[in-house]
Amino acid sequence: MIDFFHSDSFLAMPDPVGLDKQMATEDDVQATLKSVSRSFGMQGFMVLTLPANPGASLGASTLLTDWPDEMLESYDDAGLFQGSPVVEKLQKGAVPFHYDATSTNRSRCDGKADIAVSIFEKYNLARGAYFPALGIDGRRGAIAFGGGRQKLREEEMLRLNLITNYIFNRLGQLRKQTKPEAAALSQRELECIYWVAAGKTSSEIAVILQLSEHTVNHYLNRASRKLDAVNRVQTVAKAFRAGLIH
Repeated sequence: MIDFFHSDSFLAMPDPVGLDKQMATEDDVQATLKSVSRSFGMQGFMVLTLPANPGASLGASTLLTDWPDEMLESYDDAGLFQGSPVVEKLQKGAVPFHYDATSTNRSRCDGKADIAVSIFEKYNLARGAYFPALGIDGRRGAIAFGGGRQKLREEEMLRLNLITNYIFNRLGQLRKQTKPEAAALSQRELECIYWVAAGKTSSEIAVILQLSEHTVNHYLNRASRKLDAVNRVQTVAKAFRAGLIH
């Protein structure tokens, strides 16, 4: 797979990677993105949708990622998603771009540049690139790759732009084809839904599961997206209907 992503034949193919059979599930998409990330010398990847409301968070906007949960939690606890130069740039244009934690965050107007830089550096995600994408449902998003390597070359940016747009659309196809009730929920997501069904608040669940309240909300938001639910009540109802909780 790695050799293929770097081969000249990739650019000549009408179907960019021809990996439909190899990307039959979201887990396959995750594995493919991880392979792509490593093959280009990156530490990790993130697939996100652009926020539709001003109160969005990074955790709630993330569809797939292998960036550490602790990193996402630290980022959102610091309130860095609002005022992010990267999000602003993604909302204004559709051209792929490089990012550098230090130089990119200089334009922050909230005085949190140093906090943002320290978080990205701590998890070795200080440099990378974002690739805007448009899904089959018209939803705008992006795939990001981060790590410690130097700036991607122009040829690498071109290849990754083709790869990411294909994968973003493939993920959209899979989500459209898959019944919400069949979505795979993690053990933590199921535990959080169970306690919501029992009438517990996020802060109470955090104490029970020995997690932060932010992490509990992250799991619940992710579960709601997987079940295509608009709120916690609907999330619990769909989980019951699918036999995921009893």
